[in-house]
Amino acid sequence: MGTPFLRQNQLMNIEPYRQVLTRYWGFTTFKPLQEEIILSVAEGKDTLALMPTGGGKSVTYQVPAIVKEGICIVVTPLIALMKDQVNRLNALEIKSMAIHSGMSGEEIDIALDNCIYGDYKFLYISPERISTRLFQTRLPRFNLNLVAVDEAHCISQWGYDFRPSYLKISSMRELIPPEVPFLALTASATPAVTEDIMQKLEFREKNVLRTSFERKNISYLVRQVEDKGTWLIDNILKSRGSGIVYVRSRKRCREIAELLVSKGISADFYHAGLPQEMRDRKQISWTTGSTRVIVSTNAFGMGIDKADVRFVIHWEMPDSIEEYFQESGRAGRDGKPASAVLLYSSSDRRHLEDSLRRKFPPVEKIKDTYEALCNFLRVPEGSGKDNVFDFNMQDFVSKYRLPVIETFNSLNFLQREGYIEFTEEINNPSRVHFVVGRDDLYKFQVANEAFDSFIKLLLRSYTGMFSEFVAINEEALSKKSGLPRDTIYKFLVKLSGLNIVRYIPGKKTALVIFTEERLERKALMISPDNYIAVKDKHIFRVNKMIEYADSNTRCRSVILLDYFGEEPDRCGICDVCRDRNELDLSKYEFDIILDEIKELLSGHKFDARELVSKISLPEEKVIKVIRWLLDHRKIIRDDNNLLSWREPDLFTR
Repeated sequence: MGTPFLRQNQLMNIEPYRQVLTRYWGFTTFKPLQEEIILSVAEGKDTLALMPTGGGKSVTYQVPAIVKEGICIVVTPLIALMKDQVNRLNALEIKSMAIHSGMSGEEIDIALDNCIYGDYKFLYISPERISTRLFQTRLPRFNLNLVAVDEAHCISQWGYDFRPSYLKISSMRELIPPEVPFLALTASATPAVTEDIMQKLEFREKNVLRTSFERKNISYLVRQVEDKGTWLIDNILKSRGSGIVYVRSRKRCREIAELLVSKGISADFYHAGLPQEMRDRKQISWTTGSTRVIVSTNAFGMGIDKADVRFVIHWEMPDSIEEYFQESGRAGRDGKPASAVLLYSSSDRRHLEDSLRRKFPPVEKIKDTYEALCNFLRVPEGSGKDNVFDFNMQDFVSKYRLPVIETFNSLNFLQREGYIEFTEEINNPSRVHFVVGRDDLYKFQVANEAFDSFIKLLLRSYTGMFSEFVAINEEALSKKSGLPRDTIYKFLVKLSGLNIVRYIPGKKTALVIFTEERLERKALMISPDNYIAVKDKHIFRVNKMIEYADSNTRCRSVILLDYFGEEPDRCGICDVCRDRNELDLSKYEFDIILDEIKELLSGHKFDARELVSKISLPEEKVIKVIRWLLDHRKIIRDDNNLLSWREPDLFTR
């Protein structure tokens, strides 16, 4: 009797949330699991939501936060994604704001005041903000209704992109009412990571809501080919629809895109080193179908919302199943058949070994990088804590003659150890804020006719500049007014000098934030145990990726989902399943024969005839499986015609 009543109560409670969904997003029903997550949060429960890529994570915190009075804080690691979300919400007339490391102290101060006294519904922050004195002093004054933690796997040291700043999120609990729930969201978490997230966020009680990560419309394929370029061209020419080709280097990005274009395929390249305006243009061209194939590093993925991607191809093997699964999951979001292909060659193992060496520089090299960084930024010993510095990586490595990749990974390790925060290159637009009121501004315009037209142009072009810093585009203002861009810049500088506005020119730069005072070299502690533990976890993930690529007896989908703690049936559409289907054996028959062969050949060798005789199933079926295993190099034959089981060739430390 209790269950129907509970369900009826839930149905009654969900209606306001459906109305918000329809009003702002145009949908009348929620996707699987969205409703359960929203109800859990609405009841004030700390909730960990595991949803696949494209499952609609953002709706699960945006809808309940809109329904409930107050503001929602969203913690996210990606500045580009943060800005994208804020722009989308503001376009829907849902007042939202972002605070990140690229903003000045004055901008942050104004933004926090607006969140306290204004009618904002969402504040997006980077995890680095949480431990700052300015944020912590203002947080208790927020009318907070929810804390949403996006990409929550970053909390866990078992996660593939662990960020120590995420460990500070739980400190917010001491400054906010105890009834404010936390919602943690991720599209990839193993059982160990799941437990770690709930512990690190100090969940009041364990509460995990998940939907299966299974994507029944995606065919996972591994192709062992030496001439990847020829394979890529032939197969893209044969296929239909749009796709993504993932590569590991910016240089190869351009090379492969140019190769595809030379063969008449509409393609372009994308990586984080390109200007933001160019990246936006390339992404729009691909999203709208003007460009068919985008060749990219892992920078392409944030906020990607294209339903009809028919193929995702990995030119090289990623470092982890998490990374591979997330990127492959960008295919087939419309539910129609799609493929995820991993190209695998004999040289890939060598490249992975080289990548491992560069990813984990010796401890003394990490200390060298720290000293060079402090000297480059002119940070004296005993100072620098919470200071934010513009950082040009190219100038840094050139001045100290450092290897680029090892230096980059050394900076990441210093971040992992909690000494610095390091953000890759971000694009910050110019911002303007009027520091005088409307009446005083009018008096200024009357007294200074030379500025009148320009001020009117600003006010016609942008809103909200009296209450906060607003992003502006000097180029757009130049086109509207017919004035040269330099003239626009000079007007803004003069108005700033006259204390009419605050003007922050735009810049594109990486940032380094010192989370601790500069230490002497001997005081810089890089824990050997932590170093080895992190390296071992990385090797574990790489080995799991190699096992996936090498396997040709186990369903690809089963391997992937097993990694995330699921127990699905085989998919029937991956390359392994297709090959097995050709044997005319049931799954049950194949698995029984396979298990018996593996057990018999574990530590022993038999000739084929003897092996067949030891298995109590029809001879013709056993022979089919043996031949199949030989063809797929799962069993090997020595010079004496004896068969043995081939174990995967994995990394060691």
